[in-house]
Amino acid sequence: MTHSSDHTSPKPPGLRERMRATVRAEVTEVALRLFTSQGFERTTADQIAAEAGLSRASLFRYFGTKEDIVLVGLEGDGQHVAEALAARPDEERPWVALRRAFDVLVRVNEEAPEQTLSFLRMLQETPSLRARHFEKQLKWQEELVPEIAGRLEAGAARPTDPRPAALVTAALACLDAAARAWVACEGSVPLAVLLDQAMGALTEGGHARPPSPTA
Repeated sequence: MTHSSDHTSPKPPGLRERMRATVRAEVTEVALRLFTSQGFERTTADQIAAEAGLSRASLFRYFGTKEDIVLVGLEGDGQHVAEALAARPDEERPWVALRRAFDVLVRVNEEAPEQTLSFLRMLQETPSLRARHFEKQLKWQEELVPEIAGRLEAGAARPTDPRPAALVTAALACLDAAARAWVACEGSVPLAVLLDQAMGALTEGGHARPPSPTA
């Protein structure tokens, strides 16, 4: 659902913002390599800073926590899902629109399955990462709920309507369940199939048959 006719191009980022983005990307690449080779808990902030050619203080000017180095991309992912949701046809049912909006994540994840599976495995096995991931998904909800409220005509005039938040929360839970299943099967079943299965379970009362491992 698009709500604005303003097509003004956004102002391109300045030199400082581009340099900051470059440094953050380089640090993330270094950190993920260390996390993959020796584990998240055994990798220290000092190691990451040294490998990236930064001081510890500089590292934490770019990232608030060690967990944020891993999860830095999730905030952008939430925005991409919100944009995809807003672009879905107005007449599309909210649950279907949410499923189709998640396709932007499915495509990215399936473009580099081994890297994504390694990332998700680390996320699922590390309590501090899971907690930080949940915090970031709460921000996703803040971006997605108003769009779903608009589709349900449950906007600011009906702040007590629980349906938009319930739909978004359930959809994100299905996304997490599909990701867990994808890791468990080592990617042998496409993520899109597992997500269809997870979200379909809520509309079919849990009677949907599980996908074949050879699907």
